[in-house]
Amino acid sequence: MLNFGRSRNQSRAARATSMGGMDYAEPKRKGNFVGKVFLAAVLTTLCIIMIKQSPSLNSPSPFAIHEPGVTHVLVTGGAGYIGSHAALRLLKDNYRVTIVDNLSRGNLGAIRVLQDLFPEPGRLQFIYADLGDPKSVNKIFLENKFDAVIHFAAVAYVGESTMDPLKYYHNITSNTLLVLESMAKHDVKTLIYSSTCATYGEPEKMPITEETKQVPINPYGKAKKMAEDIILDFSKNSDMAVMILRYFNVIGSDPEGRLGEAPRPELREQGRISGACFDAARGIIPGLKVKGTDYKTADGTCVRDYIDVTDLVDAHVKALEKAQSGKVGIYNVGTGKGSSVKEFVEACKKATGVEIKVDFLPRRPGDYAEVYSDPTKIRRELNWSAKHTDLQESLKIAWRWQKSHRDGYGVSNAIY
Repeated sequence: MLNFGRSRNQSRAARATSMGGMDYAEPKRKGNFVGKVFLAAVLTTLCIIMIKQSPSLNSPSPFAIHEPGVTHVLVTGGAGYIGSHAALRLLKDNYRVTIVDNLSRGNLGAIRVLQDLFPEPGRLQFIYADLGDPKSVNKIFLENKFDAVIHFAAVAYVGESTMDPLKYYHNITSNTLLVLESMAKHDVKTLIYSSTCATYGEPEKMPITEETKQVPINPYGKAKKMAEDIILDFSKNSDMAVMILRYFNVIGSDPEGRLGEAPRPELREQGRISGACFDAARGIIPGLKVKGTDYKTADGTCVRDYIDVTDLVDAHVKALEKAQSGKVGIYNVGTGKGSSVKEFVEACKKATGVEIKVDFLPRRPGDYAEVYSDPTKIRRELNWSAKHTDLQESLKIAWRWQKSHRDGYGVSNAIY
């Protein structure tokens, strides 16, 4: 038998009314439901307002805005030997710095040192990116407001360039084009380009002036000259301020011992002579290999103009300060004095206190006999001259860092 009566345990307020096969809640329950929905909406709105008013979420990154009185400089290759020293100097001079590096030649350890020295918000940021990727380059310029670019990033070994020339044309020439395109697109008005004396090749007359004909003899020098030509062609119809610095052989390290040169182990064979000297002094390699003793020089070995990295960085900062809209400045950065490889080795022996074993071998492809600068123009126009010109003293400072950093920076380059 079906019971159509109301259960005694069922309250009238909780009972549903059936109409035409549909159930409708009684008014009291409907009122509770609407109230809860309204309360939830109010709380959600309040949360959104609080989030929007939060300074940490509402304020843009200091790197994404132009701030009066602050110059924001993009340093490409800023994890490398020269780039990291330049970033240190810029930060000390109160520039805002963004470093972009793919760490193929640079050191994450150098970035960590700089971050520890300048931890304040808005001083330094590091972006892990490859300048050969157009989307990445455009994104960097889209999300940051730069006032200037100092373009260091480049592979830079003469011997390697003769064995793998395409890598050099891609890395140096093509990447410079991508950086320049993004600068133009995003209205960045100042470029300091890090070039090289290798663009001159093997001139007939010494010293080298800025008017010396550029006839590079290796892919490294050729790729750099191509990049220069692109910049110069672009500048003819642009108001961009451009400075091109052609520098000579870099040695030394930060006098306070915070940064140094730490090439990747597999590239030691291709590296600078100073690195090879220090490796020999530390016993990492059995001795020093001097390649070429039959050049037309006083002692048969190559003659080079060795510039301390501290002086080189100072030249870049002065170029940045003196850059003028719509004008191009081209400068040699050197001491104006040449030293032979044999003289360099003797200075290294004295700086390290180690009697380094030396093996004399045939010439290395792509090398040239004698190169040293005439720094008259940069002294006259930028009021710059090299101050750290004692070869042995520069090597002694660099040696101190090498002795205390047997494993380089001791930091993996892995990005997680």
